[in-house]
Amino acid sequence: MTMKTIGLLLIIIGAIGVIWGGVTYIKGRDTAHIGPVNIVVQHRDRISIPPVVGVAALVAGGVLIGVSSRRTRRTT
Repeated sequence: MTMKTIGLLLIIIGAIGVIWGGVTYIKGRDTAHIGPVNIVVQHRDRISIPPVVGVAALVAGGVLIGVSSRRTRRTT
């Protein structure tokens, strides 16, 4: 992965941390079939991203993109 790609990923993760505070996802799915009745249980888990970490990821991603664009200008 290039520095621009890593920087972009950090910016996306940082934005998620600042705007939403984390990501909620569904983990596992238990089903029970009792005659004509189906019972489904889904477990919701959350990955919390503190706002400070989100801001740090935004800044680090911006720095990586800035450094990689400066390097490409020097070599051309």
